[in-house]
Amino acid sequence: MSFEIRQRDMLARIGKIKTKSGTIETPVLLPVINQAVQPVSPRNMREEYDCQALITNAYIIRKQKGEEAAEKGVHKLLDFDGAVMTDSGAYQILVYGKVEVSPEEIIDYQERISTDIATILDIPTTWKTTRDHAEYTVEETIKRAKQLEKNKTREDILWVAPIQGGQYLDLVAHSARQMGRLPFQIHALGSPTTVMEQYLFDTLVEMILTAKMNLPPERPFHLFGAGHPFMFALAVALGCDMFDSAAYAIYARQNRYMSEYGTSRISELEYFPCSCPICSKITPKDMMHMSIQERQEALAKHNLYSSFAEVRRVKQAIIEGRLWEHLESRIRSHPALLQAAKRLKKYEHYVEQHSPVTKDSGLFFFDSLGLNRPEIVHYKRNLDERFTPPKKSEILVLLPQPSERPFHKAEEIKHLNRRIRQDFPLEQELFHVCVYAAPFGVIPLELDEVYPLSQHEIATPMDLETVGYVAERVKDYIAGSSYKKIVLVEDEAWKGRFSSVCKRLKRKGLSITVLSVREKLNDRVLNDVMNTLKKLVT
Repeated sequence: MSFEIRQRDMLARIGKIKTKSGTIETPVLLPVINQAVQPVSPRNMREEYDCQALITNAYIIRKQKGEEAAEKGVHKLLDFDGAVMTDSGAYQILVYGKVEVSPEEIIDYQERISTDIATILDIPTTWKTTRDHAEYTVEETIKRAKQLEKNKTREDILWVAPIQGGQYLDLVAHSARQMGRLPFQIHALGSPTTVMEQYLFDTLVEMILTAKMNLPPERPFHLFGAGHPFMFALAVALGCDMFDSAAYAIYARQNRYMSEYGTSRISELEYFPCSCPICSKITPKDMMHMSIQERQEALAKHNLYSSFAEVRRVKQAIIEGRLWEHLESRIRSHPALLQAAKRLKKYEHYVEQHSPVTKDSGLFFFDSLGLNRPEIVHYKRNLDERFTPPKKSEILVLLPQPSERPFHKAEEIKHLNRRIRQDFPLEQELFHVCVYAAPFGVIPLELDEVYPLSQHEIATPMDLETVGYVAERVKDYIAGSSYKKIVLVEDEAWKGRFSSVCKRLKRKGLSITVLSVREKLNDRVLNDVMNTLKKLVT
């Protein structure tokens, strides 16, 4: 299999997966097809929605269509010429406890119906299962995965290895490591449906990232049952290249209207907040007067439009380098999603290591949630591990950020540097001028053109968590340095936080002078700085 990646942002990847029926561009949504109750035909999905791939259940097809499907092939059976992925019946095991097919039989059947992407018959880890049973599901699934090479006969089908373990993250990690050693082309998170149905998105973050951290990074990752467009951005940001959904049809049967921000009942709507071909022609009242079948079909079509539109928005955000900003706009639609985004703090270093170092666009910083974004974590790590102040510098002059960027070109910074050269011609190497700025902390002027230190916008006034973070970063920088004296100019926007954290710094021979001012960096403030420096030098 070839998985060609052309763009990244966070753990998201715009890439291409080649199958025998065509190329799929990721991230990709695969609508679930249920032949028994299918409000939108696969052909219609292909023609009207440009659907690249869909997923259906090989176990159900085997029970309902048997040899007919094997003779026709799944593409002709569904009347769909894109890529087809098949599930093996594991969901039926999850719901009913068992299926009437063996692992070997379902492998053979998926080959006979000529699917493009096939799944082994894994044993799902149910949400409330005991640890002993969870261990069984993991080991049995690994055992079945190892048998695939002996049982399969075709080489043109991509095989999916589900990762089991459920809420037991150590078992998820073990499952991922073992599966990652086997020659599968795609991996998937097994049994996440209950987690998502209960809106346990913080647990979902843990499960996905635990699996991702222990799998070969070059293989695509599928999330079963992702469902709702309001969580697509989160799933993609976590590295889910593929995800399927039956929600468009299930919600339609319940008179529920999907949008990228949540779900509404048709009876509760007066206006449709959408301009898709369905919503632009009728009102919610008109839809309620349709027959049940007409209403379900119209709702299913809208729900598909909403889902595919959100996938395109996510992809465009990746292209622009603004996936984090798009993610922030989505997660604030539900507290459970915001709670999940906060869980990213635990994995910030892993996400940072797999994120682009630079982008074509600057970043927008709104509040303390953004402190977890990869660019800020990357700068923090590099400053701590790789930056060394000039060798002869003994006095750190730490100023609030000026209005102009890059900071070293600001008139007040240039003016201060001129005065230092004039007043201390022999001692100017003793001084090291830096600024502090949200959300990064200390910014040496030597680095202020490094991305994104001069390529960002921040909302003010800052929240207290952001103020506290910057103050702690200043403290950590000073604590890890070899300066002998510190002159720190603190303006009123920082609410005395620097004075507070500096009091906790106890290093032998370290002198700290804090100048509290109400103004920005004007001539009077710079005069106070110069007078303080003269006292320190003499």
